[in-house]
Amino acid sequence: MILIADSGSTKTHWCVADGHFVVKDVFTKGINPFYQTEVEISDEIEFGLLPELDKIRVDAVFFYGAGCSFPEKKQLVKQALAAHFPDSSIEIESDLVGAARSLFQHEKGIACILGTGSNSCLYDGEKIVENVLPLGFILGDEGSGAVLGKLFVADCMKNQLPVELKEKFLNQYKLTPSIILENVYKKPFPNRFLAKFTPFLLDHIEEPTIFNLVFDSLDAFFVRNVMQYPLEDRKVGFIGSIAYYFRDTLEIVASERGIVISQIIQSPMDGLVKYHSK
Repeated sequence: MILIADSGSTKTHWCVADGHFVVKDVFTKGINPFYQTEVEISDEIEFGLLPELDKIRVDAVFFYGAGCSFPEKKQLVKQALAAHFPDSSIEIESDLVGAARSLFQHEKGIACILGTGSNSCLYDGEKIVENVLPLGFILGDEGSGAVLGKLFVADCMKNQLPVELKEKFLNQYKLTPSIILENVYKKPFPNRFLAKFTPFLLDHIEEPTIFNLVFDSLDAFFVRNVMQYPLEDRKVGFIGSIAYYFRDTLEIVASERGIVISQIIQSPMDGLVKYHSK
């Protein structure tokens, strides 16, 4: 049996597979070594994952995660996993490698992630050959759930929205300025906090101020990321909840930039099971 993990900042999807056959899916909280210690990651594995595995024998673990682009961060996650799977081979790669493998298998393409965070790369069918740094939701992550939430909350607090829409939002999420500031500047995972407001944006996408906010942020993702790669004869694929649920707006933005999107999928897991079954 193999265990495949697709981990973002919000949630981790674990899949036990035997060849093409999916044995079990488990969902836990997100794991990100930029925000969590080895102990915190180990605790999530111990208390969130292991009770759901029913002592299934795992021969190999393939972990694809946000924040796993750097060797020291990969090692941190590997150590946390090795403590619970001492007899398993363990491979740690970035969520971007996972997206590229899922989208294109062994073909070339430009892989993009639009979820809580955002990222992109040029993939040669085996490895990532170019990557524009995502830089996180403060300096980058254009088009991501965290950035969409950040921009929307800022517009709300700066009175850039229709009054009725602002009041509806604050009442629906039971928010005050002090609660917002506390969650953004003092509590852990402000990116998760901000990203959770994207369903409200989707529900009100017909409102011009919201459509323009989403459009402009997605357009910034193309300009500041995708369009830096050679686009000739390259497929462009997207993975992630924001890409999936805002696909109509995403495809409008791409069309205006002269880019054809080859596929948009919510989760990379099916593609990763296919990749590792070989």
